[in-house]
Amino acid sequence: MNDICCIGHITRDKIITPHHEAFISGGTAFYFSYAIARLPRKVSYQLVTKLGRYDVEEVKRMRAERIDVLAYTCDNSVYFENRYEGDQNKRTQRVLSKCEPFKISEMNGVEAKVFHLGSLLNDDFSADFVRELSTRGRISIDAQGFLREVRGQKVVAVDWEEKHKILKHTHTLKLNEHEMEVITGLTNPRSVAQQIASWGVKDVVITLGSGGSLIYADQTFYEIPAYPPRKLVDATGCGDTYSAGYLYCRAQGLSYAESGKFAAAMCTRKLEATGPYMPDKEWFEEGT
Repeated sequence: MNDICCIGHITRDKIITPHHEAFISGGTAFYFSYAIARLPRKVSYQLVTKLGRYDVEEVKRMRAERIDVLAYTCDNSVYFENRYEGDQNKRTQRVLSKCEPFKISEMNGVEAKVFHLGSLLNDDFSADFVRELSTRGRISIDAQGFLREVRGQKVVAVDWEEKHKILKHTHTLKLNEHEMEVITGLTNPRSVAQQIASWGVKDVVITLGSGGSLIYADQTFYEIPAYPPRKLVDATGCGDTYSAGYLYCRAQGLSYAESGKFAAAMCTRKLEATGPYMPDKEWFEEGT
């Protein structure tokens, strides 16, 4: 049995910022997996993913980095265009193609203590899928995809229709300051966390960009600072990097505060470069 299993699509991404334009793979499955793989090997990990059959070279690269990948193929990968303006906390998106949703039958033989659902679009995981998977291990969810509906090529923020059905089976929920308003209609992070906890979630993790993050667990709030980056390059994948760091630490029994600080420090390193998280030797030596 693995400590953590991430489930999500590997995407094709076009990243546009005021400083550069790049074409890379992406999605929670991509950023989360590389972040876990590039940390000291203290937890066991598996990725279950889907992507277009012509994009399977990325799976080969991941396996070359010793990531255990169970891959399914379909006609097309999910293809995102992410455009950032001057503020790296804000982006606009288009979806140029989609892949098939995940089926519970594709999880036969997959065992883990924690299943992290890296949703990208609101039809990736059904409520029945989450309910069944919750009988096998704890469910961790990144809310972003459940709040994204594709209309034409435009990504529209929508309320989470099945949130009550899904969240009652969810142990950890990560969301940002924009997603928390969509889900609850509230603007105060502490009120949001308490509301979501009342729906059955055990750990509520709210990332607030340059304002740090807030963790609510066991009826206690933990305020996590943001660490200023040496340079600001690309925010794509920061939320997935945070989730990877947080779950990595929690799987080892670290406290909520310790896990949040480690995850926040990982996000800072991710902000400093395009592509998935890459630690530097100095950071580990300093013990950040």
